[in-house]
Amino acid sequence: MPDFPLDLTEHCISTQTLSSGVMLTVKCDQVRLPNGKVSQREYVVHPGAVLIVPVLPNGNVLLEKQFRYALHQVFIELPAGKIDANEETLTTGQRELLEETGYSAKEWIKLGAQHPCIGYSNEVIHMYLAMDLSQSAHQRDEDEFLELFDASFAECFTMIQNGKITDGKTIAALFLAEKYLQTHS
Repeated sequence: MPDFPLDLTEHCISTQTLSSGVMLTVKCDQVRLPNGKVSQREYVVHPGAVLIVPVLPNGNVLLEKQFRYALHQVFIELPAGKIDANEETLTTGQRELLEETGYSAKEWIKLGAQHPCIGYSNEVIHMYLAMDLSQSAHQRDEDEFLELFDASFAECFTMIQNGKITDGKTIAALFLAEKYLQTHS
């Protein structure tokens, strides 16, 4: 093993847009590998997203059931949404929580970020804990349909264990939120 840091960086030689939609762009880049050879990388460009772990006054987590077309299935997940152009991540979280659930929060804690698809996308999901909630009316988009319900952290982890919650961003955020709450109570 060398006693100097190995440069693993791949350098872009050229890039081509294969497809561009409303939210996603698919690209194919020719890259120079660390060994000097050339290869290609296909990937999805994503604007990024924010996920919120809303904790109700009773300590339960506010969850949603939502149909996800790509998998033709209803999933249990936490509120989340894409970052609009030039929008701060906290602003995205506040907007998405209100839009999807009708709740706003007085206390926001950044839990971290995750890269859910590192093999084929540049997507990053910022995760926030939202507490001291107050409810008003949701402001969902015309094409957005979901059902809200709440569950304790223990019930959430049981749903993870029995396969009812399989969404990776939701699983990661629930563990981070529970750990934060355990160490800051």
